[in-house]
Amino acid sequence: MQVAPLPPPPPPQQSAGPADGNAQASVDADAAEHAQQQQGEGRTAAVPTAPATAPLQDNTYMSREKRHTERERSGELTAKYVKNDGSIENGRLLTGLKNVFSKCLPNMPKEYICRLIFERRHKSVVIVRNGSQVIGGITYRTFPNTPAARLGEIAFCAVAQTLQVTGYGTRLMNWTKHYARQMDGLEYFLTYADNNAVGYFSKQSFTKTVSLEKDKWYGFIKDYDGGTLMECRIHPTLPYAGFPEMLAKQRAALEGEVKRYTTGHVVHPGLPHWKQGGGPLPIQDIPGAVEAGWSHAAGMMYKQYSIAMNNQILDPTQDNLHDFMTMLLKKAQKHADAGPFLHAVSAADVPDYYSVIIDPMDLHTMEERLLSRRYYITLNMFAADFYKMVKNCQLYNGAQNPYFLASKRIYDMFWAVMRSSILPNLEAAGIVEPKL
Repeated sequence: MQVAPLPPPPPPQQSAGPADGNAQASVDADAAEHAQQQQGEGRTAAVPTAPATAPLQDNTYMSREKRHTERERSGELTAKYVKNDGSIENGRLLTGLKNVFSKCLPNMPKEYICRLIFERRHKSVVIVRNGSQVIGGITYRTFPNTPAARLGEIAFCAVAQTLQVTGYGTRLMNWTKHYARQMDGLEYFLTYADNNAVGYFSKQSFTKTVSLEKDKWYGFIKDYDGGTLMECRIHPTLPYAGFPEMLAKQRAALEGEVKRYTTGHVVHPGLPHWKQGGGPLPIQDIPGAVEAGWSHAAGMMYKQYSIAMNNQILDPTQDNLHDFMTMLLKKAQKHADAGPFLHAVSAADVPDYYSVIIDPMDLHTMEERLLSRRYYITLNMFAADFYKMVKNCQLYNGAQNPYFLASKRIYDMFWAVMRSSILPNLEAAGIVEPKL
C-alpha cells in the first residue's frame, strides 16, 4: 500500500508502502504557512497538525480546521466520496486523483496506481478545489461479503506538495473516516506505513497495536516488507467531519462553567496611581485583589517578624522598615571596600561596561530610591538591588577579580546584619538570601 503527502488539513504522509510523494498545487496563504512550518519542523513531509483526536488546547489544530470548514462552506473546497460506478463525473475525479498519486509516487508504476484506483472494490475520498481541481485524496480497499467486511485497507494517501503541513492531511483523513463509516459501514482501517508515514498516521489515531481479530484481516490485506502495520478504529458516533464545531461547543460550555466559579477571566484596567505621583498603594485598593481572595490576614502572613534595631525590638511598619534600610545602606557606604560602588560606573572610564551590564546598580542609586520612600516597599526589593550590584560586579570582572572580592565582603556584611536583625529569622519575613 502506498501513501504520500495529503491534501486538506494537516497533510498526511506516505502510508503503507514504499513511496513518498508530492503533488502540485498553489495557494499563496497555504504556501506561506507551509514555508513557516517547514522551517520550524525541519521536514517537508512531516505532518505536525493534530489528529482528529487532538487535545482541546491545540489552537493550531483548531484554527486550521476552522479555516478549512469555512472554505468548505463557501464551496472553495469539497470532500467527495468516489467509486468507479461508470459515471463521467466519478471517472473524471478518479483520473485527477490518479494524476496526484502519480506525481506523489514517482517510483510506483502508473498502471498499478490506475488499476487499484479504478478497481470496483476500491473507494476514494478526494478533496476538490473550486469544483474541478483534485488536490489530494485517500484510496482504500473494501472487502464486502467476507469476514473482513468491516475493514478498509488504505492503499494510497497523497496531498499537493504546496499544501502540506497546513492541515489538509488531517481534514482529508477525517472525511475519509466519515465516509468509510457512513457509506461502507467500516469500523477499522489497516495500512502498512513506511518510516516517513508512521508519524502522520500516529497523529490520525492509528496505532501499531492491531486489536482486530486476526481472522478478520489476515490474508485479506496485502503484505509489505519494510512497512509498519498500523490500525485505526473508526468510532461509531464521533462526528469526524464536524469535529471542530464539537470541540468549540465543548470548550464554550466548559469555560462557561469555569467562569461561574472564578474571576480569572476578568481583566481590570491598568493602575494610574504612580503616574499621578502616588506612593505605596494598599493591596486592598488594587482592583480584583479582594475578589481574588486576598485578605488582611493573608497579607500579614509574611509580616510575622520583628526588627532588632537601636537596642529595640520593633514591628515592621513602613517607617521602621525605612529606618532599618537606611541604617543598613549607611553601613554599606561606610564599609572599607565600598569605594568602587558608591556611584555608578563611568562610561568614560570603562567604555564597554554598559554593553555588558544592561541593568546597572550602585549604592548612590539605592540611596535615591530609598529617599523617595516610594520604591523599596519591602525588604526583598531592597535586598534584590544590593544583590544586583554585587552580581553585576561578578559578571563584568569575574569571580577572582579584586573588585568582586571587595563587593563580596560588603555583601557578606549586608546579610550578616540582615540575619541578626530580622527576628526570629529571614524565613519568617519571607526573605530569601540569594547565593552568589
